[in-house]
Amino acid sequence: MHTRNDPRLQVVTGPMFAGKSEELLRRVRRAQIAGLAVEVINHALDDRRGEGQVSSHSGLSVPSRAVSSVDELTASVRGANLDLVAIDEAQFFGPDLVPAVDALVADGSTVVVAGLCVTFDGRPFEPMPSLMAIAEDVVKLTAVCAVCGADAAFHRRLAPGDVGDPNVPTREQVGGVESYQARCRRHFTGRSARA
Repeated sequence: MHTRNDPRLQVVTGPMFAGKSEELLRRVRRAQIAGLAVEVINHALDDRRGEGQVSSHSGLSVPSRAVSSVDELTASVRGANLDLVAIDEAQFFGPDLVPAVDALVADGSTVVVAGLCVTFDGRPFEPMPSLMAIAEDVVKLTAVCAVCGADAAFHRRLAPGDVGDPNVPTREQVGGVESYQARCRRHFTGRSARA
């Protein structure tokens, strides 16, 4: 864990079900054990497990502040003299998160950002690729393919067009195992392995 003497941007990314939130929570708990000043933030769009907490699919959780914009995020941590700012579901904050995170690190806080780097249709999910480019530390996790058990770098929506609120952009439809599956490249693209 890095303190205010060595502020860094750390990115934890991968597809759905890869353990991103679990890794973010592990880093938060280590910082809390070390007695560091920590603020955990998540996007208000993801309230699957209740508002005001970041939790993993495995059941780990910590209290958090739910915000719906980068402006709310920066206002909630401004002047707080934090050692660690942990941001979950970062993909929902959009490209304005990049300069905001950069400013937090410049002000002396280590920032851990967790989020999807790829959309359900296999495209880069900004702002994660941009954050990965400027981070000191990047951990790209994989899930387990729901079809064959191989490493999965993608996730696929199970019922395209039928999931979630029709007023929410398709890239921002929140769901879990009822809506998405982790897939390896072969089973994501539908191509069979060649002998």
